[in-house]
Amino acid sequence: MKKLLLTLGVISTVAAAQADAKTVLTDANEDGMFSYEELLVSFPDLTADAFGAADTNGDGQLDADELKAAQAAGTIPA
Repeated sequence: MKKLLLTLGVISTVAAAQADAKTVLTDANEDGMFSYEELLVSFPDLTADAFGAADTNGDGQLDADELKAAQAAGTIPA
C-alpha cells in the first residue's frame, strides 16, 4: 500500500510539473519570424493547414503578432 501511495504521489508531481511547463520556441535563423519548420520542432503535431491559417499575411512565416493570435485562437498550442 505504501508503494502504491508513493507511486501515485510521484505520478501526480510529474503531471503537475508538466502542466506548468512552457514550450520553448527557437527562431533558428534569428530573423524574428517563425517558419513552419521552426515551429515543428516545438509543435510536432502542427499541420501545414493550421500554420497556413495562422499566417494571415501569407508570407510563409509567422511574426510575433500572428503567433500570439494563433495561440489565443487555439490554432497553435500556447
